[in-house]
Amino acid sequence: MVDVSTTWRSQFEAQACANAPEWLTSLRAKAFARFTELGFPTRRDEEWRFTPVSPITETIFTASTQTVSAEEVALAPFAEIGGTRLVFVNGKYAESLSEVRALPKGAIVTSIAQGFREHAETLEAHFGKYVQGENHAFVALNTAFAQDGALIIIPRNAIVEDPLHLLYLTVAGDTPTVSHPRTLIIAGENAQVTIAEVYSGIGEGTTFTNAVTEIVLAPNAVVDHYKVQAESESAYHVGVQQVQLDRSGNFTSHNIAIGGAIVRNEANAVLAAEGGECTLNGLYIAGTGQLIDNHTAIDHAMPHCNSHELYKGIIKGKGRGVFNGKIFVRKDAQKTDAKQTNQTLLLSKEAQINTKPQLEIFADDVKCTHGATVGQLSEESLFYLQSRGIGLEEATSLLTYAFASEVIGRVKIEALRDQIHSALFLQLPAAIRPEA
Repeated sequence: MVDVSTTWRSQFEAQACANAPEWLTSLRAKAFARFTELGFPTRRDEEWRFTPVSPITETIFTASTQTVSAEEVALAPFAEIGGTRLVFVNGKYAESLSEVRALPKGAIVTSIAQGFREHAETLEAHFGKYVQGENHAFVALNTAFAQDGALIIIPRNAIVEDPLHLLYLTVAGDTPTVSHPRTLIIAGENAQVTIAEVYSGIGEGTTFTNAVTEIVLAPNAVVDHYKVQAESESAYHVGVQQVQLDRSGNFTSHNIAIGGAIVRNEANAVLAAEGGECTLNGLYIAGTGQLIDNHTAIDHAMPHCNSHELYKGIIKGKGRGVFNGKIFVRKDAQKTDAKQTNQTLLLSKEAQINTKPQLEIFADDVKCTHGATVGQLSEESLFYLQSRGIGLEEATSLLTYAFASEVIGRVKIEALRDQIHSALFLQLPAAIRPEA
């Protein structure tokens, strides 16, 4: 039997980090040392007890050197939404497949690898400063191996009109492949930007994407962020998103997961100054052979901040879902207003969901609510539609579509919203799909 931990070590020692600054070399070494101390999580860990990762941890993954053509990229899900597009193939920036359109003066939209060379001071100040890898093996592993990804810096008072599209493509090969994409987004004071972070797949082989995204909002910055995970059903995906909001920052996230064998999405936000507002929305669809796990945490560290959260899940066949949502309200975070809702629709008797909404409140002048509902489609609604000549299969699809539309309707990028609608239709019987 092959020693997987030894394989990770040999890959770490062999990775090429030419001309890496000293601080980055040191950070990577510390991260890998911490990873070896922690080891991968098991079901004995409370945060992972419903999500076995042994299929990931017991597989030998290697980095891929595959390339793709523009024609192949165009066929990938969510490959085109308009605006500036950075394309990454198995975690590496593909300049020839990317297009950077006109941007406000001072805006930087480039690769992390180029950022290490040309914006080292900014990277040193922010890279790895917000996401917590001390007790998270996958974050530590990403930090140890991260060599490329997207770097976005929007300067003070700049407004980016068109969405920025970050397309992370996983290309399957003959053997299991891994990538560790890293994204750093910095929005300056009063800046506004919309970003679509898309993980898409080409091919049906086994792939593992271990992604980390750090997003920093200066005072009064506005960031509208979308993450779409649409890799193949034989893909593994672990993604951690960490957001830091300064005074009166406004962050909105939409997390859509419709692919993958095992998917773990973590969305965390810290309201670190007064007046911040954070919205986390999500939609996940899992069928037989799929497990989709969403963990969220919103930390109200300062007073007069608001947060809103709506996650919806659709579980079909023998699919499995997990939702764990936490809201922390610190002692000094008076006048907090926080709402969290998780709703799950089970479309079969074999479908499973484990949901756990949590509130931890240490302040006394707050408004906080949370709730979770799990159920099947209303028999009355199904009967009503059938009584008007609509077949059972079509009625089921219509009601499922209506359930999901509350989240999809909040997507502001029209091209992305239309493609999410189309992806949902593919999950439903042909009866209500739009004509080609």
